[in-house]
Amino acid sequence: MGVSFPDIFLIGVGLSMDAFAVAMCQGVTMKKLDLKRTALIALFFGAFQALMPLLGFTLGSTFASAVTIGPWIAAGLLLLLGAKMLIDGIRNKDDEPSDAGTVGKLFALAIATSIDAFAVGVSFSMEDGVSWFGPGTSIFLAILVIGATTFLLSWLGVWIGNRFGLKYHRAATIFGGVVLILIGIKTLLDACGILPDFLHFRTVSAVLSLHMLSI
Repeated sequence: MGVSFPDIFLIGVGLSMDAFAVAMCQGVTMKKLDLKRTALIALFFGAFQALMPLLGFTLGSTFASAVTIGPWIAAGLLLLLGAKMLIDGIRNKDDEPSDAGTVGKLFALAIATSIDAFAVGVSFSMEDGVSWFGPGTSIFLAILVIGATTFLLSWLGVWIGNRFGLKYHRAATIFGGVVLILIGIKTLLDACGILPDFLHFRTVSAVLSLHMLSI
């Protein structure tokens, strides 16, 4: 039967929540809303969110161990970048945006926020109704929906972050650093298996379980 379009969309929204929050943090650092940079941020996050499920689907259970290793790497990146952003916010006394952020930083953030998408790709590879070109659900449709959803939500996140950051840049930068650190802690707790149930995103597993039972 595969996975329906609404289910794929819900998976895409769930996977893009971390990217949305991080994109808001990036918007805080802009002196003004730069459309080129906004597009670059959204493109990075959307592309990696689409690429990771494709990799997971292609590699399947062969590299399923990466699902357990990846969250530790992601947590480390988020904690380091969050700490740097927090320190920058505390040190910035003039309350002026700095337009900080390199391509390398975006690359690290895009990887850190897309690790879960790799796990979804591995899960798709074990779903009989998901294949390369059909019948059932094409993996290309899935990654297109997931990538596009993340792109749009990341763009929105940058815009919201910039609107808030222009007025309260120092506070917003500190808040953004705290957000990254909290996401990193959440990822770390999840990797350790001690994340409280109410913080888990259950849509992915619930959707896949539902369709596995219906086959």
